[in-house]
Amino acid sequence: MRKAKFYKLSIIMSALILSLTACSSGDKDTNTNKVESNQISDGKDDTKKEDELVTDDLTKDQTSDSVTEVEITDYHGTVVVPVNPERVVVLDSRSFDTLAAWEIKLAAAPKAVMPADSPYVADEEVQDIGNHREPNLEIIAALDPELVIIGQRFGGFYDDIKALVPNAVVIDLNFDVSETAENPGQNLVDGFINSTIALGKIFDKNEEAAQLIVEFEKAIADAKAAYNGTDKMISVIVSGGNIGYSAPKSGRVWGPIADLLGWVSALDVDNSSSDHQGDDISIEAIAQSNPDWIFVLDRDASVSTTTDAVPAQDVIDNSPALQNIEAVKEGKIVYAPKDTYTNESIQTYKEIFEIIASSLSK
Repeated sequence: MRKAKFYKLSIIMSALILSLTACSSGDKDTNTNKVESNQISDGKDDTKKEDELVTDDLTKDQTSDSVTEVEITDYHGTVVVPVNPERVVVLDSRSFDTLAAWEIKLAAAPKAVMPADSPYVADEEVQDIGNHREPNLEIIAALDPELVIIGQRFGGFYDDIKALVPNAVVIDLNFDVSETAENPGQNLVDGFINSTIALGKIFDKNEEAAQLIVEFEKAIADAKAAYNGTDKMISVIVSGGNIGYSAPKSGRVWGPIADLLGWVSALDVDNSSSDHQGDDISIEAIAQSNPDWIFVLDRDASVSTTTDAVPAQDVIDNSPALQNIEAVKEGKIVYAPKDTYTNESIQTYKEIFEIIASSLSK
């Protein structure tokens, strides 16, 4: 049923983009100052309702010159946000790729927890907030921003930042894929769709947002179709030369994916978590579970301050205990993009789903 929804939604998105392009030269509504946003279905409503919500979100009063603010739904509720705001501070690792692709200027960002090749890291005009453990929030106050976008690592600073910049609009694009989430896989999908729609409205990039969602949904559908439903999977995080457990359901990156794609787990670990280094697990336990596939997140590959980094592939290849399991013998090991740990954007997950589809289809 979900697969059908994805295909149906993709068709609607594609039609929508064509419609938007055709309408861009026509008359625009000059009497509307706000664009209302509906939150994406949580999966409990029927297909018709879900499709109508997405279509409604992306077609209301698009790009009207008179639209100066929009309503979006963030983690805390409905928020009125200025369109194309100046002095924007972004603290959400899931948003940087999208905003960079749309060439949105930023006033400040947490460069310490961003991919080194991000254009915002190299831009000296973008001030550095630091990392989420010791952020310099006073920089935000000094900038007097119109908009602050937080999420993921900085979600816990929501109240502090709102108090610090009372004249700014503060939105939280976080979504819950932790060990306490009931449906982490669906939360991942809905969270990315919601945040992409919201960013498209705020920065007047509705067509771009719609296209990105179409591509994301197609990648998920392809990954679902590529899985045979029986192969046993295990997912791990490699950090500091150690292997941590990362699935099913709650693990960092791979957990929600395993939940969404319905993978059969080769090994279940009690009290598993979404810890950034994975849960403690022995190499012997992995070997005994004899998975058909191993999915790997190399945490250290994207953390430039890590001095004892050992490439994840070296850790896997040089572990004697793993050499006789089916996944290693048959080369069925899938690695997430190297910058995934600091770049958990919709683009990154789209790439991960594409890699999964390609790998499982061989």
